[in-house]
Amino acid sequence: MTNPTMQKFSQSLKLMGNNFTITVVAQNNVVGKQNIEMAITEIRRIEELFTTFKPNSQTNLINDNAGIKPVQVCPEVFDLIERSIAISKITQGAFDITYGSIDKTLWNFDQKMKKLPDAETARKMVHLINYKNIVLDKEKSSVFLKQKGMRIGFGGIGKGYAAEMAKSVLIKNGITSGIINASGDLSAWGSQPNGKQWTIGIANPDFPQAAFSYLEISNKAVATSGNYEKYIKIDGKKYSHTIDPKTGLPITGIKSVTVISENAEFADAMATPIAVMGISAGLFLIDQIPDLHCIIIDDDNNIYTSKKINLK
Repeated sequence: MTNPTMQKFSQSLKLMGNNFTITVVAQNNVVGKQNIEMAITEIRRIEELFTTFKPNSQTNLINDNAGIKPVQVCPEVFDLIERSIAISKITQGAFDITYGSIDKTLWNFDQKMKKLPDAETARKMVHLINYKNIVLDKEKSSVFLKQKGMRIGFGGIGKGYAAEMAKSVLIKNGITSGIINASGDLSAWGSQPNGKQWTIGIANPDFPQAAFSYLEISNKAVATSGNYEKYIKIDGKKYSHTIDPKTGLPITGIKSVTVISENAEFADAMATPIAVMGISAGLFLIDQIPDLHCIIIDDDNNIYTSKKINLK
């Protein structure tokens, strides 16, 4: 149903080191702006908790005390870590928030990198990646990383979590339609002022500005993990920034994975491990989980989809 009194209002800005676009459907500019501001405040609040760029964030306190002592954290941080471990279990470690130990030293993904680290060096570094070495104490709301040098990071789940939280703040404030887009990980709810569902473009990995297909969605979340966003080229070959936690080396064979789910946090967290698991294992897992769908594009531009996906 068309609602002529409602309009779309959008704002794009950099948050959590990513480009966010917040879109709300509201009756006027004042209400639209106020609500966009509320969403931005919520995303900034989450960034403070989970960033590794601020020395006193809860994430850094956990990392600084790795191998030393448990750190008491707020319930929100504790719960997100608990959910992250659950995703590590279902993806058999292809998703792992303890990837932080290899982040900067092995892979910096700037153009200065001229050769891959050798497999032996990479393997030595990944020994610290193991979600099973995160010890949670629910009663004390504490987190302990068993080994010195271990680090956690929320790069694989944080944007989706922020999108989901901003959306819930807006819904509580009476915004019945909108989209939170965190650099391609997005959550959409309600419908456009013309009554139609939101139309989402699935990026073409070779030309990210162009879409190769469109999905119409409402009350769904979409997340894409692709080698077109961050990569390095060595001897003419593209290497994705998606690292296999078991080898410490970049995955090959898959250009992009798009996951569609009811929840942005879950979609965000599942996109990378599906790429790590590979096409057949990834699709098999997706088809076991209710309300989870995915589209994979391989290096030869072949498109694979899970069951019940209709691309336009």
